Amino acid sequence: MRILHTMIRVGNLDQSIAFYTEILGMQLLRRQDYPEGRFTLAFVGYGSEDKEAVLELTHNWDTQGYDLGNGYGHIALAVPDAAGACAEIKARGGKVVREAGPMKHGSTVIAFVEDPDGYKIELIQK
Repeated sequence: MRILHTMIRVGNLDQSIAFYTEILGMQLLRRQDYPEGRFTLAFVGYGSEDKEAVLELTHNWDTQGYDLGNGYGHIALAVPDAAGACAEIKARGGKVVREAGPMKHGSTVIAFVEDPDGYKIELIQK
Protein backbone atom coordinates (compact mmCIF):
# COMPACT_ATOMS: atom_id res chain seq x y z
CA MET A 1 0.00 0.00 0.00
CA ARG A 2 0.96 3.62 -0.51
CA ILE A 3 -0.66 7.03 -0.21
CA LEU A 4 -2.06 8.11 -3.59
CA HIS A 5 -3.37 11.60 -2.90
CA THR A 6 -4.84 14.01 -0.40
CA MET A 7 -8.01 15.84 -1.42
CA ILE A 8 -8.81 19.41 -0.45
CA ARG A 9 -11.85 21.41 -1.54
CA VAL A 10 -11.11 24.78 -3.12
CA GLY A 11 -13.30 27.79 -3.85
CA ASN A 12 -11.53 29.08 -6.98
CA LEU A 13 -9.87 26.29 -8.92
CA ASP A 14 -7.83 28.45 -11.30
CA GLN A 15 -6.45 30.50 -8.40
CA SER A 16 -5.56 27.31 -6.50
CA ILE A 17 -3.88 25.70 -9.51
CA ALA A 18 -1.87 28.89 -10.02
CA PHE A 19 -0.76 28.85 -6.36
CA TYR A 20 0.36 25.22 -6.35
CA THR A 21 2.05 25.38 -9.77
CA GLU A 22 3.43 28.92 -10.01
CA ILE A 23 4.22 29.58 -6.34
CA LEU A 24 5.03 26.12 -4.98
CA GLY A 25 6.40 24.72 -8.26
CA MET A 26 4.13 21.69 -8.62
CA GLN A 27 2.86 20.47 -11.99
CA LEU A 28 -0.75 20.24 -13.07
CA LEU A 29 -0.94 16.50 -13.73
CA ARG A 30 -4.54 16.26 -14.88
CA ARG A 31 -7.83 18.08 -14.75
CA GLN A 32 -11.32 16.72 -15.43
CA ASP A 33 -14.73 18.37 -15.42
CA TYR A 34 -17.77 16.36 -14.29
CA PRO A 35 -20.72 18.43 -15.59
CA GLU A 36 -23.37 16.00 -14.33
CA GLY A 37 -22.00 16.33 -10.80
CA ARG A 38 -21.11 20.02 -11.20
CA PHE A 39 -17.52 19.60 -10.02
CA THR A 40 -13.95 19.58 -11.36
CA LEU A 41 -10.98 17.58 -10.11
CA ALA A 42 -7.42 18.77 -10.66
CA PHE A 43 -4.38 16.81 -9.54
CA VAL A 44 -1.09 18.60 -8.79
CA GLY A 45 2.24 17.32 -7.56
CA TYR A 46 6.00 17.14 -7.94
CA GLY A 47 6.03 13.87 -9.86
CA SER A 48 3.84 11.38 -11.64
CA GLU A 49 0.92 9.86 -9.77
CA ASP A 50 2.22 6.35 -10.31
CA LYS A 51 5.28 7.15 -8.18
CA GLU A 52 4.44 10.13 -5.96
CA ALA A 53 1.63 11.16 -3.61
CA VAL A 54 -0.21 14.18 -5.06
CA LEU A 55 -2.91 16.70 -4.12
CA GLU A 56 -6.42 16.47 -5.49
CA LEU A 57 -8.02 19.91 -5.73
CA THR A 58 -11.79 19.50 -5.79
CA HIS A 59 -13.90 22.40 -7.00
CA ASN A 60 -17.66 22.10 -6.52
CA TRP A 61 -19.05 24.60 -9.01
CA ASP A 62 -21.80 25.90 -6.76
CA THR A 63 -19.61 26.48 -3.68
CA GLN A 64 -17.51 29.64 -3.37
CA GLY A 65 -15.55 28.68 -0.24
CA TYR A 66 -15.29 26.36 2.74
CA ASP A 67 -14.93 26.54 6.50
CA LEU A 68 -11.62 24.83 7.22
CA GLY A 69 -12.82 23.69 10.63
CA ASN A 70 -10.53 22.82 13.51
CA GLY A 71 -9.57 19.29 12.45
CA TYR A 72 -7.36 20.17 9.48
CA GLY A 73 -3.65 20.59 10.18
CA HIS A 74 -1.39 21.20 7.20
CA ILE A 75 0.37 19.80 4.17
CA ALA A 76 4.14 19.36 4.65
CA LEU A 77 6.84 19.83 2.01
CA ALA A 78 10.56 19.09 2.36
CA VAL A 79 12.81 21.96 1.25
CA PRO A 80 16.62 22.27 1.32
CA ASP A 81 16.50 25.84 2.71
CA ALA A 82 13.32 27.06 4.45
CA ALA A 83 14.35 30.74 4.49
CA GLY A 84 15.27 30.60 0.81
CA ALA A 85 11.98 28.89 -0.01
CA CYS A 86 10.07 31.62 1.87
CA ALA A 87 11.90 34.31 -0.10
CA GLU A 88 11.06 32.58 -3.41
CA ILE A 89 7.42 32.10 -2.40
CA LYS A 90 7.07 35.77 -1.44
CA ALA A 91 8.74 36.85 -4.69
CA ARG A 92 6.15 34.80 -6.61
CA GLY A 93 3.30 36.47 -4.72
CA GLY A 94 2.73 33.80 -2.06
CA LYS A 95 1.80 34.47 1.55
CA VAL A 96 4.28 33.42 4.25
CA VAL A 97 2.49 33.22 7.60
CA ARG A 98 5.45 32.01 9.67
CA GLU A 99 9.00 32.81 8.65
CA ALA A 100 11.67 30.11 8.75
CA GLY A 101 13.03 29.28 12.18
CA PRO A 102 13.30 26.49 14.72
CA MET A 103 10.07 24.78 15.66
CA LYS A 104 8.74 25.40 19.15
CA HIS A 105 10.29 22.94 21.62
CA GLY A 106 12.67 21.60 18.96
CA SER A 107 15.44 22.41 16.55
CA THR A 108 13.97 21.49 13.15
CA VAL A 109 13.75 24.58 10.94
CA ILE A 110 10.23 25.11 9.62
CA ALA A 111 8.09 27.81 8.00
CA PHE A 112 4.43 28.06 6.99
CA VAL A 113 2.75 29.46 3.91
CA GLU A 114 -0.94 29.74 3.14
CA ASP A 115 -2.79 28.93 -0.07
CA PRO A 116 -5.67 31.04 -1.48
CA ASP A 117 -8.26 29.04 0.51
CA GLY A 118 -6.40 29.39 3.81
CA TYR A 119 -4.85 25.91 3.87
CA LYS A 120 -1.49 25.90 5.62
CA ILE A 121 1.59 24.35 4.01
CA GLU A 122 4.55 23.62 6.26
CA LEU A 123 8.05 23.87 4.80
CA ILE A 124 10.44 21.55 6.63
CA GLN A 125 14.14 22.15 6.07
CA LYS A 126 15.90 18.88 5.27
